[in-house]
Amino acid sequence: MEYQNIFTRVQVHGPAHMGPPATRGTWTREGKPFFVHLFGRFGDAQIGPFYLGFLGLASIVFGLVAFEIIGLNMWASVNWDPVQFLRQLPWLALEPPPPKYGLHFPPLNDGGWWLMAGFFLTTSMLLWWARTYRRARALGMGTHTAWAFAAAIWLYLVLGFIRPVVMGSWSEAVPFGIFPHLDWTAAFSIRYGNLFYCPFHALSIAFLYGSTLLFAMHAGTILGVSRYGGERELEQITDRGTASERAALFWRWTMGWNTTTEAIHRWAWWFAVLCPLVGGLGILLSGTAVDNWYLWSVKHHVVPGYPVLHPDVVDPSTLQGAKP
Repeated sequence: MEYQNIFTRVQVHGPAHMGPPATRGTWTREGKPFFVHLFGRFGDAQIGPFYLGFLGLASIVFGLVAFEIIGLNMWASVNWDPVQFLRQLPWLALEPPPPKYGLHFPPLNDGGWWLMAGFFLTTSMLLWWARTYRRARALGMGTHTAWAFAAAIWLYLVLGFIRPVVMGSWSEAVPFGIFPHLDWTAAFSIRYGNLFYCPFHALSIAFLYGSTLLFAMHAGTILGVSRYGGERELEQITDRGTASERAALFWRWTMGWNTTTEAIHRWAWWFAVLCPLVGGLGILLSGTAVDNWYLWSVKHHVVPGYPVLHPDVVDPSTLQGAKP
C-alpha cells in the first residue's frame, strides 16, 4: 500500500540535534534532549535542550502571578468550593472596576484585582515578545514571528488598555473569563449598533477566513507532496526537486496562481497579521469615533436603511441630542 502521512509520520531516529550556535546572550541551553514518539506524530519528537533566559524566566513569573490572581478570585467567588469551582469555571469571571472609579485605582475587591492581573499579564506578554525578538536575532533569523505576535498584542491592548484609557474608564475593558468575555463581546456589538456593520470588523473576518484558507491549502499541498520530500522546504528551495515542481504546478492548475514556496508564506503571514490589526482598529473606533455602526453605514450609503413600517413610532436616534 502506498504510504500516506495524513494521520501518520515516518520518524527517523538519529543523534539529538543541539541546534545552531547562539553567540548572543550569557545563558546557555539546558537539559539533555530526549524523544517522545507520540509528539513525533504531530510535530518534532525531540524534546530539549531548553533555553529560558532572563526574559523568558521573568515572563513566566509575571504570567503565573496573573494566572494565580485570576484563579484565586474565581475560586473565592464560589466560597472556595473546589467542586463548584470546576463545575462553574466556564462562567466564572474577574470583572473590571465599575464606571464610578474611572481610571483611578479601585479597592481590590471592587476591580483592583482585575487591574493587577491585567498589569502582570500584559507585562508577561511584552517580556515574551522581547524574548521572541531577541532569540530570533541571536539565531540569525528574521523577526517576522515577533511582529506577528505584536499584532495579536495590539488587539489585546486595545481591548484592555488603549480603548479604556481613551474612553476614560477601566469599566470599558474586557473581563477575565471564558463565557463572561463572550458575553462582553455580544453586549459590545449591541451597544454600538452591531459590529457586523463595521467595515474594519468585516476586513478582520475576511483576513481571518483568508488566512485559514491559505494555511490549510499550503498545509494540504505540502502533505500532498510529502512522499517526495516536500516537507523539507528549505532543501527544495535551494535544490528543486519533484515535490516543489508538483506543488507549484498544482497551484497553477487549480488556483491560477503561479506561487512560490516563499510567496505563499508571505501571503499567509500578511493575512494572519492584518486580522487582529484591523479588528483592533474597529474596536478602538467603537464609542470613540462611532456610536452606532448601523447608522454610520446608512449615513455613508454602505447599507440601505430599514423601510418605515410604523411612521407613528419615533426612532430614538432622531431625537434631539442623539448622535448620528
